[in-house]
This record gives sequence, C-alpha cells and structure tokens, in this order.
Amino acid sequence: MQRAAIGFRVHSGWAAMVAVALENGLLVVLEKRKLLLVKTFSYTFRQPYHTAGKMQLNDAAEFVRGVESESRELALAGIRALRRELEKLHYKVCGCALLLASGRELPEFEKIFASHALIHTADGELFRDSIRHSCNRAKLPLTAIKERDLLATAASRLKKKPQFVNRHIAGLGRSLGPPWTADEKLATLAAWVTLAN
Repeated sequence: MQRAAIGFRVHSGWAAMVAVALENGLLVVLEKRKLLLVKTFSYTFRQPYHTAGKMQLNDAAEFVRGVESESRELALAGIRALRRELEKLHYKVCGCALLLASGRELPEFEKIFASHALIHTADGELFRDSIRHSCNRAKLPLTAIKERDLLATAASRLKKKPQFVNRHIAGLGRSLGPPWTADEKLATLAAWVTLAN
C-alpha cells in the first residue's frame, strides 16, 4: 500500500478535508471534501459558544458539551469513511495534519463569555479539538501546525522554496476543478508536510 495523509482546515461547524499521496515523487490529491461537524448546519450549532452566551451558565455548559460530543462523532465517522475509501484504492493513511489558529489559550468556561473575541476562539477550538480527538480515536498520528507558520514549515521540511510550494499547490487545483479555495490549498499543504515527516 502507498502512504497517504489527510489535512484539515477547520471552520465553525465544518472542515476542509483533503487526502494526498506522493506518486513518483509528485504530490497528488486523492480526495477533497467538506466534513460537516454538526448535524444541523445552523447558527445555533455551528456557533455553539455564541449561542451558549445567551443561556444560563448550566444550560450553556450542557449545550456546548452536546455540540462537542456530536462534532467528535461526526469527525470520527468522516475520517473512518475516508480511510476506508483510500484503503480500497490501496492507500494507507499514515497521519493527519491540523491547521491551528494563532489565538490565545482559553480561560475557564464562564470567563469565555466576557469577550466576543474569546467566544470566536472557543467556537474554533471546539471544532479543532473534535478533529484532534477523532484522529486519536482512529489511532492516526496528528501533526498540528499554526497556519501562519505553514508555508515556512513546508518550505523547510520539503526543502523547496516557498514560491515553488505556492505555485505547485495552486496548480493542483486546475486538474481537480472547483472548489480549490484557500481551505483546500492549505489543508493540502499541511497534509504534504505530514507525508514528508
């Protein structure tokens, strides 16, 4: 079996998920898809801390725990499904990559609601934690990379100039068709770094 890696770029309630492999030394995208991390894609569920901020503290904690649990199950199911599909094509997933925000560490639950910026950070972290948790449950090693450091990390690990890396990732989209947004490009690059480890 050939080695493959999966990269994730997370948003509130969903993630771009891209699987890549190297074939004859060239990076190929095996699959790209949107991984929903909530069953009901609405403001209430994809922005759980925003929603919880309007509730009593006990109700808010219970609500956020419910969204977190659902998100972890959906992430795990999505990762397992993609891994099975890749195995049928004779690819073995050797690891995953998760892009991180550069936000600060979160305080205790009740203090999150004192700041709108912290509420945004908490929403993002909930869904990134779902990916972390699910990769762990799937027994897949996870490389976490701060998004702002990704290009420099990739250039160093791949021993390629940043301009080459950017052009190569952008060029992959031509054969794949849309969408090929920053989400897919960055998830692809993160997965490529994982393959190089």
